Amino acid sequence: MKNYIISLLITLFLTSHIYAQSTTDGSIKPFIPPVSFEEAKKRANVYLDKLTLKEKIKFINGFHLFYIRGFKKYKMPRLYLSDATQGIHIRSIIKSSLKKSVAFPCPLALASTWNTELAGRYAQCIGEECRAGDVAFLLGPGMNMYRISQCGRNFEYFGEDPYLTSRLVENYITGMQSTGTIATMKHFLCNNTDFHRKNTNSVVDERALHEIYLPAFKAGVDAGVLAVMTSYNQVNGEWTGQSKDVIDGLLKHELGFKWLVMTDWWSVNNTEKVIRSGQDLVMPGHSFIKKDAKRLLKEGKITESEINRMCKSIIQTCIAMGLYDRPVTDKRYIRNFGVHEETALQTAREAVVLLKNNDHILPLSKHKPGKIVLCGDYATKIACGGGSASVKGYHRITLLKAMQNEFGDQLAYIKNPSDEQIKNAEIVIFSTGTMDNEGYDRPFELPAETDTKISRYSDLNPNTIIIINSGSGVQMTNWDGKVKAILYSWYLGQNGSTAIAEILSGKTNPSGKLPISIERKFTDSPGYPYIPKGEKLYKGWRGDFFIKGKMFDINYKESIFTGYRWYETKKIEPLYPFGFGLSYTQFIYSNLQSSKIIAHSDDTLSVSLTLRNTGDFSGSEVVQLYIQDIESSVPRPVKELKGFSKVFLNRGESRLIVFKLSKNDFSFWNPDTGNWQVEPGDFNILLGSSSKDIRQVCKISIVN
Repeated sequence: MKNYIISLLITLFLTSHIYAQSTTDGSIKPFIPPVSFEEAKKRANVYLDKLTLKEKIKFINGFHLFYIRGFKKYKMPRLYLSDATQGIHIRSIIKSSLKKSVAFPCPLALASTWNTELAGRYAQCIGEECRAGDVAFLLGPGMNMYRISQCGRNFEYFGEDPYLTSRLVENYITGMQSTGTIATMKHFLCNNTDFHRKNTNSVVDERALHEIYLPAFKAGVDAGVLAVMTSYNQVNGEWTGQSKDVIDGLLKHELGFKWLVMTDWWSVNNTEKVIRSGQDLVMPGHSFIKKDAKRLLKEGKITESEINRMCKSIIQTCIAMGLYDRPVTDKRYIRNFGVHEETALQTAREAVVLLKNNDHILPLSKHKPGKIVLCGDYATKIACGGGSASVKGYHRITLLKAMQNEFGDQLAYIKNPSDEQIKNAEIVIFSTGTMDNEGYDRPFELPAETDTKISRYSDLNPNTIIIINSGSGVQMTNWDGKVKAILYSWYLGQNGSTAIAEILSGKTNPSGKLPISIERKFTDSPGYPYIPKGEKLYKGWRGDFFIKGKMFDINYKESIFTGYRWYETKKIEPLYPFGFGLSYTQFIYSNLQSSKIIAHSDDTLSVSLTLRNTGDFSGSEVVQLYIQDIESSVPRPVKELKGFSKVFLNRGESRLIVFKLSKNDFSFWNPDTGNWQVEPGDFNILLGSSSKDIRQVCKISIVN
C-alpha cells in the first residue's frame, strides 16, 4: 500500500507538470524522440547496407500477424504491435502478452470529458502498460470523424468536431509517446463507416478534406506522432493503403509526416501501387507482396531503391524511439496499474453526460429517496465495444455492484419488474444501450422492445431515470419527453459503474459534454442515406477480411457541414446539441472582452470572460468558444468551435478565462489557391455552454 501511494503521488506530480503544456489556444509542446530524425536516418543506412534484397522484401511485410520482422544476426529485434486506443487488447496467442490490462473508458467517452490534460494522463497510463507488456507500437489513437451515428467504430474515435478531436489527440500522442511507446494514428483517411468498409469509396471534396477530415491528423503530426495506419476504404477512387495521392500527397507532403506508415490488416491488393504510394509496412504480411515484388523488379516496374525507402522508414522510426537500443519491456510499470485504474475511474467520472434532469430529481441524495428499483440489460453486465478495440479489463464492477456499494438496502435489483413493483418504487433506474462493434454498423434506433419497456416504466412511474450505454448516439425521441432524467454513459470501462453510482448519489457532480450531436431521427443526419439500394445493415464481418465484391460510393454530399454545422445550417433541431451537458450547479458568464475590436489577419487576439459558480455544488464547466463569419464569399458554417477550457470552481468561486485566437481560427480552405484564407470582414466571437447555449457575444473586424 505504501508503494502504491508513493507511485500515485509521483505520477500525479509528473502529470501535473507534463500536461500543463496544453492551453486554451491549442498549443502543445510536441514530442521529441530520443534519437533525432537525421541521426536515425544515418544509423538506418548502416542496417540497410547489411540486408539482402530477399531480406528487405521480407522486412516490408508484417510477421506473425502482429509483428515487425526482426533479424537477430543484425541485432534488429522483432517488435510487437498491439490494439487499441482505450487500453491493451490482450491476445492469448502472444506469449509475451500481459495477463491483464486496464479497460479504460472508450475514446468517445474521453472526448466527452473535454479535458486535454486528462487525455494525456489516460494515454500515458496505457503507454506504461504497453511497456510492461512488450508492446512497441500501440495501434491507436483511432481518430476518424463521427459522421454517421450508425458507424460501428464511433466508440473508438473522438467525436464530430475537428478542433475538439485535434486538441485531445495531440495530448494523447504526447502522453503515449512520453513512455517510449510509439502511437499509431488511424485510420487515414475518411473511414467513417464499417458497412462493408473495404468495398466503400469515400467521395470527398478538397475543402471537406482540409477543414473536417485532415485537421486531427495534422495535429497529431505536429505533436510528433511516429506512426500512421492507412484505412480500409478507398478515397476518391483508390484504396488508401496503396494511394499515392493519400500517402505521398496528403500525409507526407501536405501534413509533413516523415516517419512510419503501415497498412491496416489485409487492406491492399496491388503490390506495384503499394510500393510506389509511399507506404512502408504491409500488415499483417502478404505472400503476394513477396512474389510480385520479385517479378516487378525483374520487369523494371519498381526499383530496389523504392524497397530501400520502405525499409529505411521502418528502421529509422524504430531507432528514433530507441527500440534498437533498449528492451521494449519494462516490468517496473506493473506497479503503476493501481494509478491506471484511478485514471480510468476519473475519466469515467468526467465522461458521463447528464442530458435531462427534470425537477432536479438528481442527485438522489438531495431527496433521500426510499426504494430504488434497478433493472435493465446493463445492470449486471458491462457494456463495451467489440473488435480489435475491445479490452476486457479486470476488477470489473457492474452497475448493480456499484449501486449496492453506494445505496445499500435502498436498492432492489429486479430483472423484469412487474407493473406493481414499478409503481411502488420511489425511483426506477433502467440501464440500456448497444454493443457496437468493428466490422459492421448498427441501427440508430434501439430495439422496439426497449423503447416499449422505457415507455411502460415512465407511464407507471414518473420518477424513471434512464442510463444509456453506447458507442454513439441512439434514437430517444419516442420516450425522451416522458422520463425524468437521462445519463449518457458511453462505454466506461472496467470501473466506470462506480462513476455512474457516484453521479446518481451526488458524490460526483457531472461535467461531461457531448462531443457529438444526437439527432431526433437518422434521416436528419448529414450522412443519410449511405447504404446502397437493396442492401441492409448486418451483423458479423461478412467476408470483410479481404477486398472483394462490388464497390459502392459514399458521397460526402454535405461537404464541410458535418455534425452541428449541418443541423444549424439546415435549421434542423437535434434532440441534444453538440457540447451539451447539465450540471448540478449553475455557472454565470460575464464581462466578455477582446483585446482588439479591429485586427489584422496576422494578429493574435486575447479573448477573456469571467466564469462564476452561483449554485450549491462545486463543479466543472466547459467554456466553449465559437467563431461566426457574418458574411463570406463561400458557404461557411453558422459557427465553428475554436477554443474550449474546462474549469473547476467551488461554490461561489469565479475565475477569469482567457483564450488566444490566431489567423488559423478565422480561416477557410480555398481549393482555388490550395491554401487557407482569411477574408476581411466582421466576425462574432461566441462563448457558451454548448453549441446552442451561447451566453456571451462580441464582434470584431478583420482588416487587410
